[in-house]
Amino acid sequence: MLFKNVSIAGLAHVDAPHTLTSQEINERLKPTLDRLGIRVDVLGDIAGIHARRLWDEGMQASDVATLAARKALADAGIGVEKIGLLVNTSVSRDYLEPSTASIVSGNLGVSDECMTFDVANACLAFINGMDIAARMLERGEIDYALVVDGETANLVYEKTLERMSAPDVTEQEFRDEMAALTLGCGAAAMVLARRELVPDAPRYKGGVTRSATEFNQLCRGNLDRMVTDTRLLLIEGIKLATKTFAAAKQALGWAVDELDQFVIHQVSRPHTKAFIKSLGVDPKKVMTIFGEHGNIGPASVPIVLSKLKELGRLKKGDRIALLGIGSGLNCSMAEVEW
Repeated sequence: MLFKNVSIAGLAHVDAPHTLTSQEINERLKPTLDRLGIRVDVLGDIAGIHARRLWDEGMQASDVATLAARKALADAGIGVEKIGLLVNTSVSRDYLEPSTASIVSGNLGVSDECMTFDVANACLAFINGMDIAARMLERGEIDYALVVDGETANLVYEKTLERMSAPDVTEQEFRDEMAALTLGCGAAAMVLARRELVPDAPRYKGGVTRSATEFNQLCRGNLDRMVTDTRLLLIEGIKLATKTFAAAKQALGWAVDELDQFVIHQVSRPHTKAFIKSLGVDPKKVMTIFGEHGNIGPASVPIVLSKLKELGRLKKGDRIALLGIGSGLNCSMAEVEW
């Protein structure tokens, strides 16, 4: 999937307003931790996640995706009537039906010619959404596309902490659900456009995708619960990432030292360290936010890219690698030229 006529016209993120620290979680779970004899601070000392953000009570995925979408449209300097495609990529969703994309589209007031739908692929969906939009833009079918994502972890925290606090929870059940407590809330949106409409904007050059779907059982999640084999998920995820990185080198002409920034899906400290080591990446080129924001699912990659932009750490001509992986297992790696 390589593109010559696709650019990023607008980019934005929204941080959830409330902070929940790992210390607060450990204090709430202290009776269970003491009963099970767990002395290690798994969230802080091992995962490296000291806090995560939560939304106001009652905020839906469509609400926060809409907030990010409006910011991205403002950043692009265009009206919503120009959007020909809106793709929602959230793991979180308001309902099974209608699509969350249709609710966001209704909130924004898109035209009746705008195609809207959801794309679900765990933590990889935002990059998938970018690729779907880029294909339509490359063919000239539309002028502008809007990819959105809003993640709400409030419910999973409420229910997971309730189950983990039960007097009969076993150590295995406790460990199986620990990864759910690394999740975070956040939202992001990106406006993609045909290159000739925004000639000075960053280019989306496309990327490659590989899968290892025989490992689809390693992480199973619903809106209120997630059960994860964290050890095997990391091992097999890194194997797949290494394979995908080799394909990206060939397809995109990547040389590690020539890339200026690596925007890695933010999961945890062990995950990030393993990525950096296995791919031979300079840690100084990897901005991390998991320590204070946790794992924000598919919103993670665009949020980090948006934060880099906001901080002025991207300059014209920079080559930026987007590295995404999702339970399933699926992996995509793509390039943005700023």
